[in-house]
Amino acid sequence: MNEPGIEKIRSFRLHSHHLDSVCQNNNIMEIAGACGLQNSPPGAWETALYNRVPGCSLAEMEYLLYEEKSLLQAWSLRGVPIVFPTQESGVFLAALAAEKDEPWIYTQGISLALDFLHMDFDDLLILLEQVIPQLDEQMIVSKSSLDQVLAEWMLPLLPLEKRGLWNQPSMYGNPDVQTVGGAVVSFMLRPCAFQGLVVFGERKGVSPSFTSYRGWTGCTFNESRTKSEKLVQKLVRKYLHCYGPATVDTFISWLGCSGKQGRRMWNTVSEEIEAVTVNGKKAFILSADRERLFSPASFDRELLLLGGHDPFLDQRDRMVLQPDRSRQRQIWKFTANPGAVLYRGEIIGIWTNKKKGRGMEVNMTLWTDLPDEPKLIGLAEEYAAFRRQKLASIQIRH
Repeated sequence: MNEPGIEKIRSFRLHSHHLDSVCQNNNIMEIAGACGLQNSPPGAWETALYNRVPGCSLAEMEYLLYEEKSLLQAWSLRGVPIVFPTQESGVFLAALAAEKDEPWIYTQGISLALDFLHMDFDDLLILLEQVIPQLDEQMIVSKSSLDQVLAEWMLPLLPLEKRGLWNQPSMYGNPDVQTVGGAVVSFMLRPCAFQGLVVFGERKGVSPSFTSYRGWTGCTFNESRTKSEKLVQKLVRKYLHCYGPATVDTFISWLGCSGKQGRRMWNTVSEEIEAVTVNGKKAFILSADRERLFSPASFDRELLLLGGHDPFLDQRDRMVLQPDRSRQRQIWKFTANPGAVLYRGEIIGIWTNKKKGRGMEVNMTLWTDLPDEPKLIGLAEEYAAFRRQKLASIQIRH
């Protein structure tokens, strides 16, 4: 088996993520559809799109998402909010639906509530599916309100002896604002999202709003649980194109799904992939990507300031981006990842920004010297301008 080497892998992935050149506004659907744009924390998708299409303003992004609605936000991969082309909803939603004997993505923690209620997951999901179509005609502001409203809609459908338990305070850390029923709904919103039963609407101040796919787009969500295998294949191809060489285990981690579901999905493209060697271990690529992967490495855009949850940083083989494990722990945290200073596809430092009264303050920590460090200041100034701010200060530590 051939081994492409780390530089070629970095170059290949930068190209697949549309980070190797400045893209234009007419490429936005292709860019957002490459592997989706995570929007957790809120605004992460805007930073990711900005790094690919610097000429697209915040107002233009909001127009595509909220007015034209050619982009859509919904819970998707790993159960997190993802922005993707509306026309690819089948790939980013329906393809993630679990099949028989497969647990749904993001529902592992629900067992505590189910044990308390002595009720079955599938039975409760059926009840939620009966009431949630009311979202076709409603827009609910805030996630906590969504949980509780849906729990209230379900209450009359529950056996009488379960209703008192349903309204008990949640055991998941927010007993003042969430009931057990609200907690159950919170977990089950992901299966509902994969069926188009709930999507994000326009953000209202600091709070997201929610309705159904039909309520938001005016169209019926046509993809059912008996989805075409072609949708699954498209999703696996997207993963391999953006993150190859890869393995079924890294694919499972990226999706946040069970091993059974991940292997079932991976096998749908078994005739389209081939093995290569990465650090002496077997990994796989799409056969169609072989030529591009083994082409000479190219880094026309050498320096980038990526947001902390950019799709490019979602590589599961993190040593490709930064081989030092102690530095990896500084890059990937449980919450609030810093941004990444990227040079020729390698993370060479981290950065953060915060808004102050007089503008944006940027702090960077670099682990290596740069031949063109002033370029970093220019990138920070451009990002501040994108966020409608001025760069008030920048501090670079080594």
